[in-house]
Amino acid sequence: MNGRGRLVERWYPEVRFGGFTDVDGTVAFYSRVNSLLEPSFTVLDLGCGRGAAAEDPIRWRRDLQIFKSRCECVIGADVDPDAAVNPHIDEFRLIENDRIPLESETIDLCISDAVVEHVADVDLFFAECARVLKPGGYLCIRTPNARNYASVASRVVPNRLHARVLGRIQPRRKSADVFPTLYRCNTVKRLRAALERQGLECVVRSYEPEPAYLSFSRLAYAIGVLHQRHAPRAFRRTLLAYARKR
Repeated sequence: MNGRGRLVERWYPEVRFGGFTDVDGTVAFYSRVNSLLEPSFTVLDLGCGRGAAAEDPIRWRRDLQIFKSRCECVIGADVDPDAAVNPHIDEFRLIENDRIPLESETIDLCISDAVVEHVADVDLFFAECARVLKPGGYLCIRTPNARNYASVASRVVPNRLHARVLGRIQPRRKSADVFPTLYRCNTVKRLRAALERQGLECVVRSYEPEPAYLSFSRLAYAIGVLHQRHAPRAFRRTLLAYARKR
């Protein structure tokens, strides 16, 4: 076990059984997404990237993020043409001019993971999500909370340095997967309002996962654990949103 593994196990001993903590944000988010999935669904992975989930060393968590062969079709869409190599999608669509290149009412389940924080025109983004969803279709979002310490720190660091900084604290994170952050609607109130403006029924909540960002330092990680266990809702690190088109 490496140093990070020993550090995590000290504070979250359940990690010895399956490799993930009880407060793993990826497991929490994708468990609920999977509960909505049906074999007949067409799924849109909005901001699909190159398929980083395949690099997750924890099998259970990795499998939760991969929907190919478990539904009718997985369509990946991204502004980055290199995302076409994603091995976990059936089809790829390149996003240009902020428009999702899909016909209206064709998607049963849309997943937007670590995307909203990069969006400049929030209303257009969610209008496009609502447009491509079928009536009764789901939109599932995970994005950072702008009021959390990690997001505050990322705003202090210039965008041009994000790849270098993240390379130090998240060695598995490739520079090609780092994009400028804007945080235009990254609070519970703003995200809920943005979804409701498009007529979407929604639930938005904050969530504080295991402080993986801080595993480069024992002291920082210990402080992160205290924050994880006692942080007020307004300052939790992650926003989870689940919406449905009426």
